[in-house]
Amino acid sequence: MSEKRRIRLWDLPLRLFHWSLVVLLAALWWTAENDRTELHEKLGYVTLGLLVFRLYWGLFGSSTARFSQFVKGPRVIAEYLRGESPASVGHNPLGALSVLLLLGLMIVEVGIGLFTQDVDGIEAGSLAQYISYETADLAREWHEFLFNVILGVVALHVLAILFYLVVKRDNLVGPMITGRKRFDEAVESPRMASLANALVGILLSAAIAWFLSKGLKL
Repeated sequence: MSEKRRIRLWDLPLRLFHWSLVVLLAALWWTAENDRTELHEKLGYVTLGLLVFRLYWGLFGSSTARFSQFVKGPRVIAEYLRGESPASVGHNPLGALSVLLLLGLMIVEVGIGLFTQDVDGIEAGSLAQYISYETADLAREWHEFLFNVILGVVALHVLAILFYLVVKRDNLVGPMITGRKRFDEAVESPRMASLANALVGILLSAAIAWFLSKGLKL
């Protein structure tokens, strides 16, 4: 256990993922609203690679990035709501639910996007060739609907961050920028994964995203 001090909380790969996803969501919204379908599709494949990397990092990354570290059961969540749980090093139990919800929605959104086509049937996702025109058109409708749901979840996420900042005096944004956070009680420093490990995840994620972008064809 360490003394009270400012510890390294979030690793560089996780922070880059987080802020890249923020930028991509804005860019995906803009390209969709302005009918930049081809660019929207390319950004979708980049998002796919990012999500694959997050899944990899959630299994093999730093301790605060691993799902096994921050995903908790109902009992722990109830204790947190009652204020009975110790300080969270990383995502708190409620924050973990938010992360899982947003990741799950983004994975489904990108997955559906692979099967979509535009209104004219000219531009289409790489896997639309394996389904009928009508099904691809339905996928487009669901893709649009789910993106609006994601925007709503993001808005709630931002409101939660503001609540923690204003009411609980807990700045969640700063540590996601600097990677470090000061705790008022002694906590154990998280184990950080190596950049070599991150490189493996990046190469694997890029390969999977490229393979899917080619319609499962080498």
